Amino acid sequence: MKIALLGYGKMGKEIEKIALQRGHEIVLRKTEDNDYSGLEYADVAIDFSIPTAATENISTCFNHNIPVVSGTTGWLEHYNDMTALCQEKNGAFLYGSNFSVGVNLFFELNSYLAKLMANIKEYNVSMEEIHHTQKLDAPSGTAISLAQGIIAETDYKQWTMDNANDKEIYIDAKRIEDVPGTHSVFYKSTVDEIEIKHTAFSRQGFALGAVIAAEWILGKKGIFTMKDVLNLG
Repeated sequence: MKIALLGYGKMGKEIEKIALQRGHEIVLRKTEDNDYSGLEYADVAIDFSIPTAATENISTCFNHNIPVVSGTTGWLEHYNDMTALCQEKNGAFLYGSNFSVGVNLFFELNSYLAKLMANIKEYNVSMEEIHHTQKLDAPSGTAISLAQGIIAETDYKQWTMDNANDKEIYIDAKRIEDVPGTHSVFYKSTVDEIEIKHTAFSRQGFALGAVIAAEWILGKKGIFTMKDVLNLG
């Protein structure tokens, strides 16, 4: 499989390493300093760039009939535009706020716990996410996905990074050197606290999941998520 890497930072290099180990070929390493030369040879593109570059990267691929797996966060105000373009071009698109298999299982656990807690009003929910200092967006896309999972199952209406009212989920976003990613969800009452937590030890899990998603999407048409890749229902 020939892969175009859109974004060649730490994640791009980790994806490259795993892709080569799995027998794939890299035909483009896109940075802000070069163009899309080589994209025409790609079977699939993997976008781990920056928020300001994501929509151009994704739309360029759709216009070249190349399926896209995107893990860039911080650009989701344009998500509906990108899915509309994908459908217009009869393309394939898979966005994930996190490609780690463990995190996607954590998403399912989070939704299930939210469903259990929905009618137990003694508990208030809050979240914490910790990432390395190079991460540009806050809160993380993973934290937003977790909050959306809780909102879907409860009376909470939205998340906030400011003082939360009783219909808002407070997210505390911290940036600490050399932390790949930690996400915690807390349900706190006056007498106890329930916590679920996912801690990433390296970027390798995210990169492997992205390559698996790229292998999976080849030959497909439509809009997908990691739930489809992992057959999580």
